[in-house]
Amino acid sequence: MGSMQRKSLDMPDETRTIPHGRTDIWNLGDFVVGKITFEPGWKWSKDVKPIAQTEWCEYHHLGLIIEGTLHYITPEGLEMEVSPGMLFEILPGHDAWVVGDKPVIQYDFAGMRTFALPAASRSERILATLVCTDVVDSTATAERVGPAAWRSMLAELNAVSRRQIDKFRGRVAANTGDGLIALFDGAERAVRCGVAISAEAARLGLRLRCGVHTGEVELIPDNIRGVAVHIVSRITALAVPGEVLLSGTTHELVADADLRFADRGSHELKGVTGARQVWALTSN
Repeated sequence: MGSMQRKSLDMPDETRTIPHGRTDIWNLGDFVVGKITFEPGWKWSKDVKPIAQTEWCEYHHLGLIIEGTLHYITPEGLEMEVSPGMLFEILPGHDAWVVGDKPVIQYDFAGMRTFALPAASRSERILATLVCTDVVDSTATAERVGPAAWRSMLAELNAVSRRQIDKFRGRVAANTGDGLIALFDGAERAVRCGVAISAEAARLGLRLRCGVHTGEVELIPDNIRGVAVHIVSRITALAVPGEVLLSGTTHELVADADLRFADRGSHELKGVTGARQVWALTSN
């Protein structure tokens, strides 16, 4: 059965304050909408970086500017200004600041669930499902297409991967060169995200290996660590091109989902005590 929701813009569910700014949050089921107000002089690297504890803003933004002008820049030197009446999309990895002496007001429809929240402490441990991706034959592909084309392919893969991770309500935990590790609080969403990323890679002419494992991880700024990270990396290495391979732990968690699997047997994983059962996703 369908459902409908509405909320008043005068009554946000949550308000987060940051230096020279604030964010009002409205939760609509799986969707989160944010209204961000930045005062003149606000700059992400000055006002939010100490809170986020990341080198660049690692959030995907999709929004509409109501007032003021905001300037964005990426580590690669790409720059863009957005002003009233403009829709915009900014992928993770950027700095931003207010231009001029007018405050910026924008509505944002992506990345607002945890935007401007303090980074987890170095000792915080959580239970999460990890998705690890790796490009098959990356060295040979880079040599075949040339450095410039390879960089472009990787940039596009990174962009579509992050879009899918955001769609399935995960977040990028670490970059691994030609792949990444993403973190989810739901096992089924993690598996389906792995499938979606593999499909996007195939459309780009790339083949991925994908591993999924659920376990305890330690959150640290810009990264995660723990045995679960090693396990998901080892499972990824076992996958054949185009395959999404799950640990037995994750398989048990999604046993009731509308997914089909094939038993890939028990394997000794380097650096991990004991054999581990792995399962390959065969249909979704």
